[in-house]
Amino acid sequence: MSPTSCLSVIMPAFNEEATIAACVERVLASPWTAEIIVVDDGSVDSTREIATALSESDPRVRLLVQPVNRGKGAALARGFAEATAEYVIVQDADLEYEPEEFGELLAPLLDGRADVVYGSRFLAGRPHRVLYFWHSVGNRLLTLLSNMFTNLNLTDMETCYKAFRREVIQSITIEEDRFGFEPEITGKLAAGNWSIYEVGISYSGRTYAEGKKIGWRDGVRALICILRYSPLGQRVRGSLPTR
Repeated sequence: MSPTSCLSVIMPAFNEEATIAACVERVLASPWTAEIIVVDDGSVDSTREIATALSESDPRVRLLVQPVNRGKGAALARGFAEATAEYVIVQDADLEYEPEEFGELLAPLLDGRADVVYGSRFLAGRPHRVLYFWHSVGNRLLTLLSNMFTNLNLTDMETCYKAFRREVIQSITIEEDRFGFEPEITGKLAAGNWSIYEVGISYSGRTYAEGKKIGWRDGVRALICILRYSPLGQRVRGSLPTR
């Protein structure tokens, strides 16, 4: 299928001055990109100034500003609400994920098979930077627990790369302000019986010295969100006696 500009790219950014210009440039180079919505989440470096200049130089780039740092989930919720293209994808500004792979994520949406597509870092066939063992274990454990409570068979629940039909993501209320967004949206998609596909993607993970932000507290929050938002978790909580 020939590429067409059908994609709203939501780009949350917090202190990403080192990478945001290159990220926006690569996203704009994609023939699939209709618009980029950069959500500056209270950055205290020059991220906002760089994003402002980018938005002034290309009408496809829009900048939304959070006055204080509220977290990735809050930034995404604001960006999703502003999206106008037929499909919506999340692109972190740190370039851990490759904008050149938009076409692979869009394919199941464009041919009508999927309502949502997850880009999996754990499906074979794509290059991966080798980094933290315990991060990999944690991601796989959280995915396993999420699958148990949603009855899905995902390989990478925590992936950033999620693409949606716009009406699907705009029909869901995002409650988690921070990294709890990933298990929350997965639980709500499962509850809504939306058709979900996975495709393999590349992954160039960052070290903490390079700016990686997620930590063990986010893993604990993910466990809470799996219990809170998944269909089985809601049924279990609903069956508990009340005082």
